[in-house]
Amino acid sequence: MKWVYLIRSISHPGQCYTGLTDDPEARLAKHNEGGSPHTSKFKPWKLVASIWFEDDERAAAFEQYLESGSGRAFANKHLW
Repeated sequence: MKWVYLIRSISHPGQCYTGLTDDPEARLAKHNEGGSPHTSKFKPWKLVASIWFEDDERAAAFEQYLESGSGRAFANKHLW
């Protein structure tokens, strides 16, 4: 079981990040500790949305979709 999560930088509100995890709150803490090279320079982060999937493959597919052009448009309209 996986979560797709979306976070937004508090210090740089234009910076957003989408990821996949087993525990969104723990992953957010890791981002805020600087544990990810992709997000460390824009910390602190806040959790904007987390969506749970029973099927790991569907979660991964949804994360990939959100990172595509149409997925970013969907997220901008419905999730951010």
